[in-house]
Amino acid sequence: MKWFKRIVLIVLAIILVTGIVFTVQGYLFYREQSSDENITAKIKEIQESENYVTLEELPQSYLNAVVAVEDHRFYNHGAIDIIAIGRAIVTNIKNFDFVEGGSTITQQIAKNIFFTQDESMVRKIAEIFMAFKLESMYDKDEILEIYVNNSYFGYGYTGIKEACNGYLGKDPMEMTLYDASLLAGVPNSPYYYSPRSNIDLATKRQQKVLSSMVKYNYISQEEADEALNTPSPIVE
Repeated sequence: MKWFKRIVLIVLAIILVTGIVFTVQGYLFYREQSSDENITAKIKEIQESENYVTLEELPQSYLNAVVAVEDHRFYNHGAIDIIAIGRAIVTNIKNFDFVEGGSTITQQIAKNIFFTQDESMVRKIAEIFMAFKLESMYDKDEILEIYVNNSYFGYGYTGIKEACNGYLGKDPMEMTLYDASLLAGVPNSPYYYSPRSNIDLATKRQQKVLSSMVKYNYISQEEADEALNTPSPIVE
């Protein structure tokens, strides 16, 4: 038993040291981007885009769709969601693969605006530090507004206004529930879920969005079914 205990202690020590090293490296990576001036400048650049839209210029169905599928506890947690992270760890262990990330909307902004898209542990930790910084500077509505205006939808469309104009030939406020649920699912993987590239995959993702909206009581199952049966044409 003594040798077994020693092995366990050695493994735990290695895990602890590795965690400390990654945390320090992640913090240093975060510090390179974390000045108030740098953050404010990058956010201001997004907000000054000619295609920037405020939350008031978006239908509530679209905002509900985004929150439901991306981060359903968005308004109830801080920069990170411990519950989602724990669920993601369990899911990834069960699948022996990285199939769920547990990132909040704020973390996604941190990744998309300030860091690279690689899936390294150092970047992930830097992203967490940046998420806390962002939530200390902006409120939840501002963060959601920045998110929908900076999300990439494929085909060169960045932000919900460009996506609406490009895919649907309409302005954001004209979106139906079908439109809102379709586009809310695209940023998860624009290459696969672009409705112009593969409408079948886009529709499967849309069904996930609508299912989440039903699950979290934004719409009824009847409304979800009706949305799927009233598609809008995609502009080619």
